[in-house]
Amino acid sequence: MRLSRPTRPIGWPRSRHGRSQPTRRPGAAMETRAQRVSELLDETTDRLEASGSETARLDAEVLLGHVLGVDRSALIAHPEAALSTGQLERYASDVARREAGEPVAYIRGIKEFYGTAISVDPRALIPRPETETLVEVALARITDALTGAPHDSGSEPYLVWDVGTGSGAIPIALGMELRRRRYGEAVHYFVSDVSGEARDLATINVVSHGLAHLFIFAEGDLLDVAPTPPRPVDLLVANLPYIPSANMPGLPVAASYEPIGALDGGPDGLDVIRRLMAALPGALAPAAAVLLEIGGDQDELVAVAAAELLPDWICTVHQDLSGSPRVVELRPTDA
Repeated sequence: MRLSRPTRPIGWPRSRHGRSQPTRRPGAAMETRAQRVSELLDETTDRLEASGSETARLDAEVLLGHVLGVDRSALIAHPEAALSTGQLERYASDVARREAGEPVAYIRGIKEFYGTAISVDPRALIPRPETETLVEVALARITDALTGAPHDSGSEPYLVWDVGTGSGAIPIALGMELRRRRYGEAVHYFVSDVSGEARDLATINVVSHGLAHLFIFAEGDLLDVAPTPPRPVDLLVANLPYIPSANMPGLPVAASYEPIGALDGGPDGLDVIRRLMAALPGALAPAAAVLLEIGGDQDELVAVAAAELLPDWICTVHQDLSGSPRVVELRPTDA
């Protein structure tokens, strides 16, 4: 790790860790004085804890690693390394943004999701770890289909539609993992979003991961999109808004930086999911499956909605790693 030596002495008051700490106005940026990594992390942790972060130390390490271009292990290995004034100024700016509540992912511009770095900004929701459950179930369905009825060179590729793609994290994760499994060219992706800005962000991510030749982009509300899918869809995946409106004020401050339309699901959280369910009959290939992410306490509500709107479909609930309901799978009974 290449860091500079201090350019001037540290003159901040002592923190509870016994380190120097800046005196400042509420919301003011950190003073830009060169400082050792260990001291800076201790002081930043204090500040972020005071601002309400529940992951203050992790935030401090991730932001500092971002500024220095190193991972967290390098910070631990070089606690006595010092930052240049320029590096400290940039770090101070990032910490001030985090103190104000801005998500670390937006500050960095990157969020790791299913082993892949996804570019993120306020145009789209930040990918969450729980959404990896949706990716896992989708991978199982895709590989089952491809191994059960292999696509020869003359057949149409398996087609996945990601409704409400946002940053494109879900289909990109699928594309990267299927490439590793040597199924990459056998699966194509149709991705859509009601937000043209989100679609633009997804396009950037898809291109940066070398997957553009497998993707078609569309804009529109749920299944009412242009262009339309080139052929019947084999698998539909969606992480639609599912947070009940009454719960929105209780979300962490960081969520206020994300597009509200990607979070607020109406009175019980299922307004958008119900609209999608109502549009499904006749919209997909006969044997297609639908995978929807839901809240951990919404499985019974979703089952009731499916029984009302899709009476001839089978509804299966998949749990995430914590044992909470996370993905609903819908499939016609004759599929």
